[in-house]
Amino acid sequence: MSAETKDKTVTTQSAVHFDKIGQIAISVRDLARSKDFYQKTLGMKFLFDAGAMCFFQCGDIRFTIGVSEEPFSCGGTILYFKVEDIHQAHAFLKEQGVVFHQAPHLVAKMPDHDLWIAFLKDPDDNVIGMMSEIPRA
Repeated sequence: MSAETKDKTVTTQSAVHFDKIGQIAISVRDLARSKDFYQKTLGMKFLFDAGAMCFFQCGDIRFTIGVSEEPFSCGGTILYFKVEDIHQAHAFLKEQGVVFHQAPHLVAKMPDHDLWIAFLKDPDDNVIGMMSEIPRA
């Protein structure tokens, strides 16, 4: 590879790196029924409720169930990728032409951090979650 080609390769790499899945979510019709199933029937460790969502710990990955809303259909799966700075990643990806369904927004205040989430779409309109756990000062 020539030095010129190598330089072009380096400059076209993304400043955002989705390299760790932090959460997987599925849509459900009845939140209470599904919470009971995952917690009591499957034995998942319940973490917290946040509006129309319930959060569980499944190994190193957080598992979330939430009441189906547009554009998410019931039974759909969403992968959430962890990023250090959700606002910086959002701004960078928007500049690259990425379509966001929801801009970064606060989902839950935890004891030592705030959980922020945003939703974007891939070229085939699959919804992808982007999450950031922002420590409190």
